[in-house]
Amino acid sequence: MKLDGKSKIKWAEDHMPVLSKIRERMSKTKPLEGYRIGMALHVEPKTAALAKLLRDGGAHVSITGCNPLSTQDDVSKALSEEQKIKCYAKRGVNRKEYYKAIDDVLDDEPQITIDDGGDLVFRLHSKRQKYLPNIIGGCEETTTGVKRLERMSNDGELKYPIIAVNDTPMKRRFDNIHGTGESTLSAIMANTNIQISGKIFAVAGYGFCGRGIANKAKALGARTIVTEVDPRKGLEALMDGFEVMPMLDAIQKADIVVTATGNKNVVNEEYLQKVKDGAIIANSGHFNVEVDIKAAEKISSECFEVREGVKEYRLDNGKKFYILAEGRLVNLASPLGFGHPIEVMDLSFSLQALSVKYLVENPNISAEVHKVPEKIDKRVAENKLKTMNVEIDTLTKEQKKYLSSWDIGT
Repeated sequence: MKLDGKSKIKWAEDHMPVLSKIRERMSKTKPLEGYRIGMALHVEPKTAALAKLLRDGGAHVSITGCNPLSTQDDVSKALSEEQKIKCYAKRGVNRKEYYKAIDDVLDDEPQITIDDGGDLVFRLHSKRQKYLPNIIGGCEETTTGVKRLERMSNDGELKYPIIAVNDTPMKRRFDNIHGTGESTLSAIMANTNIQISGKIFAVAGYGFCGRGIANKAKALGARTIVTEVDPRKGLEALMDGFEVMPMLDAIQKADIVVTATGNKNVVNEEYLQKVKDGAIIANSGHFNVEVDIKAAEKISSECFEVREGVKEYRLDNGKKFYILAEGRLVNLASPLGFGHPIEVMDLSFSLQALSVKYLVENPNISAEVHKVPEKIDKRVAENKLKTMNVEIDTLTKEQKKYLSSWDIGT
């Protein structure tokens, strides 16, 4: 029996207890009453749960995808059938269709934006500037988007406040590390049916996402290599027990290569010429720029899809390699990539919901990139522990006084 979008959304909602508690409260208090929210996220069941929460909090919601291949069409259809939610997302769109859907969201004149990668915000600042006066604030979900928005802010081009949900401890330590790590490995295994244990596994980038991937691969029995450009992160990876070397060396040894840097041409033509025969290459960075697909096509004598979402490239020297999901975000863009585990997105989307509420309650904060308020971050952690029936200690009055004083005593 094939489940439809509504069934998928219900399964997600049933496993998102923190988000459910927030939805229950916001359904009663309606803090978003009358507000219009525009979203560009991966349109799949967990995202649908967030959209429905915001709707139940009183908002009118418009949503589209943030990646041409990450939308689940049955989920998009189910969202379109919900009252006060407009969904423009469709899987497999071309560039023109992708930006047309983003324009459709902006034409609904949102007052708050929720973005994953920065495309919605950038489009608003470049092609739909007439709607900027409507905006009171926005949230950004991912590392690539935050970096992009920080550059806009530094250049004086960001016209409204953005809360960097990605940069808060509850997002980085759980979504970026465990969510990206598990979902990337799950997608590679599901789409290739290849064993990880015993393989040589190279990860480009040792940021929060990269370290998550490296540690999950290591836990599955892979001999794991890290490549880096930052000496501090390279040293950290080395002391965490990984081999560290340049990509030119790693790609000649690795059976599986995964990029997670947010930069372009991390696997370029030079490296592809040196790739180990039969290597699998995947990307977990937001945009499809980390693996140079044009270079792969240029140097190949032939290329063809050998499995759904798996393309084989054959070189004149007899070697071959495989690229997953067209070099796009493998954990969402591949046919069997279902995104981060539900329980992880329960935390991230709870942060999103509470950050949106914060923007409504604080409409006059400055037009720059802001941190998630610590109170919100801790509240999500506390609620998660409660759902897991886990208790922690609390500081005594004496301990609080000691920590707040410069006179530590003897």
